[in-house]
Amino acid sequence: MDTPATTNIPEYGVSDLAGAIRRTLEGAFGRVRVRGEITEMKRYPSGHIYLSLKDADAKIEAVIWKSAVRNLGTMPENGVEMIATGRISTYADRSKYQLIIERLEYAGEGALLARIEALRKRLLAEGLFDDDRKKAIPRLPAVIGVVTSEKGAVIQDIRTTVARRFPRRILLWPVMVQGQGAAEQIAAAIRGFDAIQHGGRVPRPDVLIIARGGGSLEDLMAFNEEIVARAAAACSIPLISAVGHETDTTLIDFASDRRAPTPTAAAELAVPARAELSAALAQTGARLAQAAAGLLNGARLRLLRAE
Repeated sequence: MDTPATTNIPEYGVSDLAGAIRRTLEGAFGRVRVRGEITEMKRYPSGHIYLSLKDADAKIEAVIWKSAVRNLGTMPENGVEMIATGRISTYADRSKYQLIIERLEYAGEGALLARIEALRKRLLAEGLFDDDRKKAIPRLPAVIGVVTSEKGAVIQDIRTTVARRFPRRILLWPVMVQGQGAAEQIAAAIRGFDAIQHGGRVPRPDVLIIARGGGSLEDLMAFNEEIVARAAAACSIPLISAVGHETDTTLIDFASDRRAPTPTAAAELAVPARAELSAALAQTGARLAQAAAGLLNGARLRLLRAE
C-alpha cells in the first residue's frame, strides 16, 4: 500500500484560503487612491453601483455600496477620468478582487473640462442653446425670483442693487450652490418658480436670477450639470445667469436668456435705474411739449391766414 509523500506545503480549505488572501490584500494596501477612467458603470435597484476603472494597460472592477453613495462627493460617469478613494478587498464567490469605493473626485481640471465640453457639444447639437429660444428680459419686472444660497454676499448684493436702482419685490429660493445634491436643488428651484401660477397666493416672478459667487472649477460644477442646463432652457420665465467671476463660464450661461458677469450685474440687468428713467421721462416730456407747442403755433398761423 502506497503511503502519501510527506510535504511542508500547507493545506487550506477553500474558505480558509479565500480568507487568507483577503486579509493579505486588505493588510498590504489599506486605503488607496486609484486614478482611472470610469467604464461599465451600472446602478442596480438595490442602490449599489458597480463599475470599472481602467487605464491604457489594465482594468480593475469596483463597487460603491448604497450606504456610501450619499457621501461619495461626486457621482461616477462613464468616460470620465476620476480618482477613487477606498480599499481593496476580495469577492470570494468569484475568486476576484475589487475596489470598494468610498469617495470619488475628478482627476484634475483637465478631466472636468473634458466632461463639460462633451456635455456642451451634446446639448448644443440638441438645439438647447439656440438664440431663437432666448426670451427678452422685461423692462420693469414687478417680482424678481432669485435662486442662490441664503447665506453669503450674493443675495445681499442683489438686494442692495435692486433697492438702489428701482425697488422691486424679491423672492428668494434658497439652495446649496456646491457639493453633492446642489445641482438637483438648483434645478428644482427653477422648475418650482416656473410652476407658480398667476394670481396665486405667491406671486409669479417676471424674471429669474440664478447666481453664486466665485470659486474653483469644481466649486462651480453644479452649474455645469445637465439637469441644471435643461431646467434653465425649459423655464418659461426669462432667466439671467450670474455664476462665478466675470471670466467664469458654466453651461447654465449657454442655456439662460442672458448672462451677467457678476450677481450685481445681474441685478442691474433685471431692473433699470430709477434716476435714468426719470431723466429719460423728463426729456421725453420736454420733447412732447415742444412738439405740441410747434403744432399749436402752426395751427395759429393757419387760422390768422384764413381770417
